[in-house]
Amino acid sequence: MARVLEMIFVTEEGKSATISVENPKEPVDANTVKSAMEQMIAGNAFVASSGDFVSIKGARLVERNVEDVELI
Repeated sequence: MARVLEMIFVTEEGKSATISVENPKEPVDANTVKSAMEQMIAGNAFVASSGDFVSIKGARLVERNVEDVELI
């Protein structure tokens, strides 16, 4: 099962931009994620095509299962 932490930001143009982290360190702590996102905004670490990150929209953990189908 693959887990991905998605951190979602609001850009200068009011659009959403997402940064994904595969296999995040477990357990994922909400305060740590929020702090990291605030540091990314303050440090202007990333820029999207719709501008700088200006605020936090949210974060989520996404899990997916992949099962191969045997074709006869």
